[in-house]
Amino acid sequence: MAYLLHIESTSTVCSVSISKDAELLTLKELNNGYTHAENLHVFIEHALIETNLKASDLNAISVSSGPGSYTGLRIGFSAAKGLAFALNIPLITIDTLKALSVSAIRQIKEEAVFIPMMDARRMEVYCAAYDHNLKEILQVQALVLNEESIKAFELNKPLYFFGDGMPKAKELLQQLPQSHFIENINTSSSSMIQLAFEKYMKNDFADVAYSEPNYLKEFFFHTAKK
Repeated sequence: MAYLLHIESTSTVCSVSISKDAELLTLKELNNGYTHAENLHVFIEHALIETNLKASDLNAISVSSGPGSYTGLRIGFSAAKGLAFALNIPLITIDTLKALSVSAIRQIKEEAVFIPMMDARRMEVYCAAYDHNLKEILQVQALVLNEESIKAFELNKPLYFFGDGMPKAKELLQQLPQSHFIENINTSSSSMIQLAFEKYMKNDFADVAYSEPNYLKEFFFHTAKK
């Protein structure tokens, strides 16, 4: 039996959960803008209290590894690595888009292609494509959506688009044959549980000292003009 703490901070959702093996015990979650700095450690504390666990009872920490918000990723990784180091327990990194797809696959039973989209800038999204078994069909990428680039999704199967980057592209994506849209699927630490437990059982751990988020593209600081 293993107790795992899961941290998701890659989007506007701040989410923390604890599982026993692959069973969800508690979930603390808020989608109210980028409130991770204020809420993440509070959520961890409350999750431990609700499950009657101490931090020392945890067997591993899993963290959503991106792509996503630069600041959110830094906050989530800092918390996860700090806890893993202090408790001397393994760190598990979970691909954000793969975890996001878990929620969609639970809803759709047919053989299809699942395309998570996280909002980036303007008409750009972080996206990938997976089959029903979460096998990668199109690799994780930052994609500027236009009539030419969306041709990459023409895969002769039903296409399910979802995530917070999907709504702004919906009108464009409707041009694709067999396109479908799933509303209100957001990042959540609860979607990481099965993936994290599978990695835990395989001893598939990240290096606590050297692991870094998948930013996917460079982050640029902008300074105000004087």
